Amino acid sequence: MKTTLTLPVAALALAGNLAHADYELNLSTALSGQDPIVKAMEEAKHEIEERSEGELRLNVFPNSQLGSDEDVVEQIRSGANIAILIDAGRLSEYQPELGILAAPYLVEDHTQYEAITDTDLYRGWVEDLADNSGLRLLNYNWFQGSREMLTQTPIETPEDLQGVRTRTINSPVWLKTIEAMGATPAPLPWSEVYSALQLGSIDAAEAQLTAADGQRLQEVIDHVALTHHIQLMTGIATSEQWFQSLPDELRTILDEELKEAGNEASQATVDAQDAVREKMEQEGVTFTEVDTSLFRERVDTVYEELGYDEYRDQLVSEIGD
Repeated sequence: MKTTLTLPVAALALAGNLAHADYELNLSTALSGQDPIVKAMEEAKHEIEERSEGELRLNVFPNSQLGSDEDVVEQIRSGANIAILIDAGRLSEYQPELGILAAPYLVEDHTQYEAITDTDLYRGWVEDLADNSGLRLLNYNWFQGSREMLTQTPIETPEDLQGVRTRTINSPVWLKTIEAMGATPAPLPWSEVYSALQLGSIDAAEAQLTAADGQRLQEVIDHVALTHHIQLMTGIATSEQWFQSLPDELRTILDEELKEAGNEASQATVDAQDAVREKMEQEGVTFTEVDTSLFRERVDTVYEELGYDEYRDQLVSEIGD
């Protein structure tokens, strides 16, 4: 694990200039400014500032303007007034149990995450994360879409992925998922995916359609296999130190407005997926409906290797109760 990380100089200076206010939060995401999630963040900014009468300000930085996710997380852990849109796979480095939320085929539909995050088990993990790493996970209800395989050649079965170098997120659950599905995982920052595909240093990427369109990946791939291997739910994490410095009323405003924005962003993402597919098809991309059971069978090993079987059973038990 990296111990010293530095934001790009220009971004760090910008974030520093913005941090002069007593209560100001700089929200980072790798998504483009046109993504439905970023638009919901901008709406949340207005609501938070209006409800707090300007006492709490929110600044949204899309396109990884504050640096890579790994760099930003380290800044947050150091107490910086920054938050990040993040998946549980990355958080598993600090709280292993949370990684199950990014596990393949965990849910059939993203709405099932609401029941998971309403369990005492999940809430306990969140508190342990704050205590052990300095990361406060505010919510986990930002649906980014179903992850699909974006490739140069048609994919119908796991065998078709053999030897295909596929960009994925650099965390154990993501790496093992892509490997189990048959591909060769190639972790890269999201901002580098377009050029890596263009130059041939990778053969494919796995991503949700709205994010792929935001990076114009249809210009450098020809096929999308609809594997739906992960329903990408994400959350917003900030510094526990900074969060605890807020007055109670500002914590409440931040929690409520970001949760509401997450719900709105999730619905906007769902609404946008069909339109994005149609747009990509018009631009020459071929979509393939695959037999997802073939891929589902492969990824059971991910749960076994990472010790997630126990967590899955615990969640099922709590939700059933």
